[in-house]
Amino acid sequence: MPGDETRTGETRVPQETEERVPFETPDIYGAYPRLPDDTMTRLAQHGRRRPADAGDVLIREGERCETFYVVLSGSVAIVEGYGTPGERLLRVHGPGRFIGELGLLTGQVAFYTAVVRDPGEILALSMDQLRDLVTRDSLLGDVVLRACLGRRAQLVGQGAGFRIIGSRYSPDTRRLREFAARNRLPHRWIDLETDEEAEALLRRFAVGPEQTPLVIWRDTTLLRNPSNAELARFIGLPPLPSGDGRGDLLIVGSGPAGLSAAVNAASEGLGTTVAEAMATGGQAGTSSRIENCFGFPSGISGAELTERGVLQAEKFGARISVPAEAARLERRDGHYAVGFADGSELTARTVVLATGARYRRLHAPGIEPLEGTSVHYSATVYEARQCRADPVAVVGGGNSAGQAVLFLAAYAPRVYLLVRGPSLEAHMSRYLIDQIERHPRVRVLLHTEVTEALGDKVLEAVTVVDHRTGEHRHLAVLGLFVFTGADPHTDWLSGALALDARGYVLTGAQAQACSDPGVWQSQGRDCLTLETSLPGVFAAGDVRSGSVKRVASAVGEGAMTVHFVHRYLGLGYTAAPGGTDSSPHTRPKESAWLA
Repeated sequence: MPGDETRTGETRVPQETEERVPFETPDIYGAYPRLPDDTMTRLAQHGRRRPADAGDVLIREGERCETFYVVLSGSVAIVEGYGTPGERLLRVHGPGRFIGELGLLTGQVAFYTAVVRDPGEILALSMDQLRDLVTRDSLLGDVVLRACLGRRAQLVGQGAGFRIIGSRYSPDTRRLREFAARNRLPHRWIDLETDEEAEALLRRFAVGPEQTPLVIWRDTTLLRNPSNAELARFIGLPPLPSGDGRGDLLIVGSGPAGLSAAVNAASEGLGTTVAEAMATGGQAGTSSRIENCFGFPSGISGAELTERGVLQAEKFGARISVPAEAARLERRDGHYAVGFADGSELTARTVVLATGARYRRLHAPGIEPLEGTSVHYSATVYEARQCRADPVAVVGGGNSAGQAVLFLAAYAPRVYLLVRGPSLEAHMSRYLIDQIERHPRVRVLLHTEVTEALGDKVLEAVTVVDHRTGEHRHLAVLGLFVFTGADPHTDWLSGALALDARGYVLTGAQAQACSDPGVWQSQGRDCLTLETSLPGVFAAGDVRSGSVKRVASAVGEGAMTVHFVHRYLGLGYTAAPGGTDSSPHTRPKESAWLA
């Protein structure tokens, strides 16, 4: 593909990777480190050297990779669609660089093929050997982790991986696209209505438009309108554990609170399973940049924060299953049983509810038919690319709306922020307000509310009203992003435990007040701070009544629930010398993040 590449040092880079957009800029240097000589020497003491001939395939797209390769001499090309008419060169690795991205660490299948371009020599280590090395060498572990995270971000940005073919008006197409985007799976959407490639692919596979959406990979694998679970298994996301085993802790939900609980519980030796209905990270996982999270002075994207949390939880042995939608909760034989929408069931001695909340839908004429096509409830790179060069509007006055505005302003020529209240100060952090007020592409409209969406199949404009003057007018926007508060994921808990008037889970003294007094008398104690009206069931994060809706507070609550789980189980959770918490009944699992 000669005209599509530029040269950076000795590495040939597809032109797409040179695009720079604020809030999603790939970490080129962190993603492609050259390992120093002393590190190469240590790796060579454990790995196996082998010759590499031109054309040798080291990693094959669509298959799991269980080997860590380091280039000693020659070069290795990273190719999408290897051997097909649409073959595309993504990157070339020279001496001192290693092969692999996030899927190498998480057990997902590869989204590319690694093939030797220039003959030379490579070093091969098994994943067990690599785990052992990074356990003893944290610097090497940090380099590998940072590179794998950066490479996944680039694969997503390049549209590598599988293809989704379907109509933008199809609910199933929107479902598959949302699932892939939320789980940060490299893919590319091919619009049935506007993309010429769609017709050619349908002819090649002898499939009619009425049979879409399709998932196509490597021009050899075709899935016809798969469920989210089928796509997840195809990619390599782990299912719920089978069998009748009873774990120590089942965490329902994998936002910051759920992942924090998983890290703390698994690191202390508790048998921990996390069940997630849609995607790890929750609402935080869709944030373009979180700048007020402790420990990240330059900010961190929700996607990267999520991936780090997932790897950290898996490092200590937690099992995270996606998708797994909880449908019921009941007490049984001194344990708790959680039933899932697919008919499966898990039991555990304790449960942490961390299901978060969903953004509230906007109710106005014309909105519903356009949801998923040009009316959105998240702002990720996938939605943003649909409105490149088009003006958009964001509805909401909180931090999520502010983050979305700044992210979308990197794509759209004009972003309107529509706020019903008289100012931004009431619900938005000052650092976001300052950036919004300075941004030349952003216009804030206060006292403003959407009254109607205009457009047949796609949004063409919105009608807004200024509540100060009563004036109605049209804004010509082709995308509408809604962040107007949230509702908890607690329909499945109705009747099982105490909820407040808005559906959030009551905990502590409020939960005890709504319980049968005999419940706590039989326990011989009061309800613990984050405990629900069911002894041994806890709630953390946005789903909990009265919680602070911030990432840092959700992380803190997730960690606190594990302290209370230990107290409930009577495992003698105490403070260890030096001020760190430990659980003397067990020892943390000694495995690396390469679970």
